[in-house]
Amino acid sequence: MINHTPIKRNESLKQLSRDHHHALLLCWKIRKGLKQNVKPSRIRLYVELFYYEHLTQHFWEEETHLFPLLGADDANVKRAIREHRRLERLILGEQDDLKAISLVEEELEAHVRFEERTLFIILQEKVSEQKLLEVLGHQKSTDSKRLDDWPDRFWE
Repeated sequence: MINHTPIKRNESLKQLSRDHHHALLLCWKIRKGLKQNVKPSRIRLYVELFYYEHLTQHFWEEETHLFPLLGADDANVKRAIREHRRLERLILGEQDDLKAISLVEEELEAHVRFEERTLFIILQEKVSEQKLLEVLGHQKSTDSKRLDDWPDRFWE
């Protein structure tokens, strides 16, 4: 039986979790666009903007402030960083648009689920609430106006 109980998230991690929600929404938009036979190059333009507007800052926050709390040798930290690099290569690489966005959709969703269901839970268990607040209390919400105003709403 699957447990659908919401995960109690430490207040300090909530902005990163909101970022994850936006990443899952991106995955949904990619799936929707592909299902409607939208030209993959149109979708990829949006994915690239999402990367520059959201993911670069999000990855930096995690790698600079959050992951050091568990240490560079932690297997889950190593996995998360490896997945960040893989997603960057998929988004910015030269491969075929359809292949790239399909892999981004699949791997970004799996990455978010891993961080939310495994890595963040471990952080909450091993790091004090005070330390998390000290390290992550500076976070600001990323401005999604450019994404919200994207003229090519391929997912609709």
